[in-house]
Amino acid sequence: MSRPSVSARAGFATDADPRGLILSHGDLGPAGLLGEWLAERGVPYEVHDVSKAPAPALDGFGFVASLGSEESATDRDLAWVGEEIALLREAVARAVPVLGLCFGGQALSIALGGAVARARTPQIGWYEVSGEAGGLPPGPWFHWHYEQLAVPPGGRALAHSDVGPAAFRHGPHLGLQFHPEVTLEVIASWSRSEEQLAKVGVDPAALVAESERHLPRAREDAWRLFDAWWDGR
Repeated sequence: MSRPSVSARAGFATDADPRGLILSHGDLGPAGLLGEWLAERGVPYEVHDVSKAPAPALDGFGFVASLGSEESATDRDLAWVGEEIALLREAVARAVPVLGLCFGGQALSIALGGAVARARTPQIGWYEVSGEAGGLPPGPWFHWHYEQLAVPPGGRALAHSDVGPAAFRHGPHLGLQFHPEVTLEVIASWSRSEEQLAKVGVDPAALVAESERHLPRAREDAWRLFDAWWDGR
């Protein structure tokens, strides 16, 4: 499927637009497809691992994206978790659009006054979400989470999975419980490093094979999702 050029679409960055800040949380959560989308659209960005060093000040950043993490957004023993939530809260107060992906979506929910709780059942694999709203295709999308976000006060649920809200919009901010940014390399890496897969009945080899089948379509869906978030900032 061909895509419009950057100049053919409204809402994308120009040379005068500020760069974006992408918050990562360790070596296993790269920007992946989000980084590819931003590069294709000509949108400058900076990736900062907040688990290793404090995030920079928001001055000069036009948006914030928060990626996944092995840690919990409710873990108050990790200083960087609280610091990131405070940064997202500041971004919201300053009307800097936020995109939260899995952990990032949970952190965004908390920053907006929402909550995160243990999921009724873990979701690891490819799951469709209910309906299509706000430019969000139903998937299937790649999920890997043991906790579940809640739609924060003032937010609007865009979709649900079997265990709870899968996406919400709050003004220019978008929180997701799944991972539209993953590549096959990322999924394979997570499958090798995750010790809990057997406990939840997931076969790593089968998960990678299923991902090979879904990712071409998922990449197209991710572009639609990122486009819709960008245009709605």
